[in-house]
Amino acid sequence: MIEEILRQGEIEVQGRLVDASNATLLISLSHNGATLDAIYKPVAGERPLWDFPDGNLAQRERAAYLISEAMNINCVPLTILRDGPFGVGMVQQWIDIDESVQLEDYFHSDDPQLRMVALFDAVINNTDRKIGHLIPDLQQKLYVCDHGVTFHVDDKLRTVLWQWAGQSFTEDEIRTLDSLLTLLRSNQIAELPSLITAEEITALMLRVESLLTTGTFPEPNPEWPHIPWPPF
Repeated sequence: MIEEILRQGEIEVQGRLVDASNATLLISLSHNGATLDAIYKPVAGERPLWDFPDGNLAQRERAAYLISEAMNINCVPLTILRDGPFGVGMVQQWIDIDESVQLEDYFHSDDPQLRMVALFDAVINNTDRKIGHLIPDLQQKLYVCDHGVTFHVDDKLRTVLWQWAGQSFTEDEIRTLDSLLTLLRSNQIAELPSLITAEEITALMLRVESLLTTGTFPEPNPEWPHIPWPPF
């Protein structure tokens, strides 16, 4: 039902999130009497980046959602690509945050959901995991957003979630990585080649293989700033 509304719903722009570096719009969608709030990031509003020159941040957001689902982490809100009032872009389900959670304290806790996000970020090579990208909802489920700068072929992991660096994976985490690698090798995430390049898919598989070989969460890259700025 939610995906049907996201894909087919009539879009009405409610406003712009002014803190975002790229055009990020709050929208409402209506379809068959149902309504839903969402985030809309049109490709036309993307700011060019020196290390992501192809301008497909919206596609990377969709790719991150697919990997989250493939890993059975389900930490990325439902994310699709569709046309909108400012052209094709990413449309993502809006999640109401639990305002009682103090993110400044929460982000460096040992919550298992955060640990799974740290594993997810290592897989997708997230170069911008900030505190403000954490969205604990009212049912204590953790979601995360803003995955436009991911899947680079170079090691660019930059995150505030380093509390597990060097720690060994659990058996469940190893099974998760093994299962993902099987899906990638057999091309079972069929949409992925339309979202990121063949070189980036190869790099993705190599990252998963490397994680399985080391058996530990990655350490910061000494040749790359490992914490985003500003961290929030």
